Amino acid sequence: MTDIPRTHPPDRPTTHGDHVTDVQPLTALDGRPLTVVHVQGRHAPIRGPVLVVHGAGVRAELFRPPLPRTFVDSLIDEGWDVWLLNWRASIDLDPVPWTLDQAAAYDHPAAVAHVLAATGADRLKAVVHCQGSTSFMMAMVAGLLPEVDTVVSNAVSLHTVVPRLSAFKIRRVAPVVGRVLPYVSPAWGDRPEGPLTRLMVGFVRATHRECRNSVCRMVSFTYGAGHPALWSHANLDEATHDWIRGEFAEVPMTFFEQMNRCVRAGHLVSTDGIEGLPRSFVAQAPQTDARFALLAGENNRCFLAEGQRRTFDFLQKHRPGRDSLHVLPGYGHLDVFLGRRAAADTYPLILKELAR
Repeated sequence: MTDIPRTHPPDRPTTHGDHVTDVQPLTALDGRPLTVVHVQGRHAPIRGPVLVVHGAGVRAELFRPPLPRTFVDSLIDEGWDVWLLNWRASIDLDPVPWTLDQAAAYDHPAAVAHVLAATGADRLKAVVHCQGSTSFMMAMVAGLLPEVDTVVSNAVSLHTVVPRLSAFKIRRVAPVVGRVLPYVSPAWGDRPEGPLTRLMVGFVRATHRECRNSVCRMVSFTYGAGHPALWSHANLDEATHDWIRGEFAEVPMTFFEQMNRCVRAGHLVSTDGIEGLPRSFVAQAPQTDARFALLAGENNRCFLAEGQRRTFDFLQKHRPGRDSLHVLPGYGHLDVFLGRRAAADTYPLILKELAR
C-alpha cells in the first residue's frame, strides 16, 4: 500500500473552555503513527479511563462540537479519565489506505496498552462509533483486548445492515470509483480536486437538495441513503451544521472494498489474513468477558438499527442477559453525539452504561 497524498489539512482543534488537552504520540503495532488525546477538566478524575473512538474519515475532535455541553464535557463532569483515539482513519493523521483488520489488530491494542500504562489502571472502558466500533468489536470478539471490560457501541457492531440504496452504491458504484480514485472525500463539497471530483460534486448537488452545506450533502452521498444520512437537520443547531465542514475528509477505497464484503455477508469479515483475526466474527462465541451496550438510532440511514438488533441477538445466544440494546427514537447516526439535545437525550444513557 502507498500513502494517499494529503489534500485536506485538518482544522485546528476546537478550543474548549477549561479543558486541558494533551495530544500524545502513539505507534500502532505495525509501526503506523497515531495519536491519543488526553482531555482533563478542572478537577482530577475520580473514575477510571475511558477510550473514545471515532469513525471513518473524521477525527477525535468529532466528540467536541460547538455545543454548550459536549459528550467529552459529560464524561469529565462524571469524573471519567477521558482519552480520545486518532486511529489510522483519522483526518488528523497522514492519510493512508487502511482496512478494519489493521485497526483491529494494530491500532486498538496499542491504544489500550498506552492508556493503561499512562494511567496505571488495569482495566478500561470504551465508547466506540461507526467504523471505530466495527474495528474495535473485531478486536474484542477476537480476544485481543482482554483489559476492556465495557464497550458502548454506537450505530454498528458486528452486523452490517444498510439501506438498499447504500447496498447498491457500495456493490456497484464504489468498485467503479475505485478504478480511478484511491479515496473519496466529503470535503470535495467545498474543495473539489479536478474534473472528476467536480463532476461528482455536481451530481450530489443535483440529487441532494436538503440543505446548502455542500459537505453535509457529500457526507450523505458517501455514507448512506438519506437526505441527510448521518443526522436529522432538526437535531443539529446551526453552529454544528456549519462546523462539520471541517470534520470530514479522505476515506480510502480499501475500506469500501472490505465493507462491500461485509455488507454482502451481512456481518463483519476479515480480508487481510492477519494472524489472530478470524475470517468471520460471528462464527464463534465472543472471546471476551466484556459487557456490551449497543446503541442504534431509529432513523439511522447509514447503518440500519436492524444490524444492532442482530448483534444483540448474537450476544444473547452466547451469553444471555449480559449485554444491552437501546434503540433511540428521533436519532440517526452521528446526532447521537452531535445533536442539540444529546446532552439530555443520549449522553445520560451512555454514562449510565459506563457506570454499571
